[in-house]
Amino acid sequence: MVIQLSKQVDEQIRQHGVDDFPFECCGVLLGKVTPDNRQVGRIKRLDNVHEDGHERRFLIAPDQMFQLEKEARSNGDSIIGFYHSHPNHPAKPSEYDREWAWPWYSYIILSVMEGEPSEMTSWTLDEDRQSYTAEVIEVAD
Repeated sequence: MVIQLSKQVDEQIRQHGVDDFPFECCGVLLGKVTPDNRQVGRIKRLDNVHEDGHERRFLIAPDQMFQLEKEARSNGDSIIGFYHSHPNHPAKPSEYDREWAWPWYSYIILSVMEGEPSEMTSWTLDEDRQSYTAEVIEVAD
C-alpha cells in the first residue's frame, strides 16, 4: 500500500516531532482511502496523555477519538491512521506500538534525533497482530 502526503502535511508531522522533543508527539491522519492508496489530506495534532514515559510512549484519550470520529464524518474524511515520533530512536514500531495498534490503520513513525527530524516510515499491522507491513510514503507538492 502507498500512503500519499502533501509536502505541507510532511512538514507538519516533522515540525510536531521537533516541537514535542524530547517527548513523543502523536496525531491523527485524515483523508481518503482508495483501492490503490491512502491520501492524507490533513493531520490533527493530539495530546499525548500517557501517564508515564512520554519519552517512549504515547496514548490518545478515548474522548479525543470520539471527537475525531465525529469531526471526520462531518468533513467527509476518514481516519486513515495515526502518527507519532520516536525521540532518539529509529522509525520502527516497538513492541508497545504493536500491542496497542489496530489492523488496517496506517502508523507513521518519525524518528527525531537530538531534536532534528530524521527518517519517517509508515506501517500497517497485519490481521494476525503479530507483525507489521511497511508502506511506501509518497510526498507530493
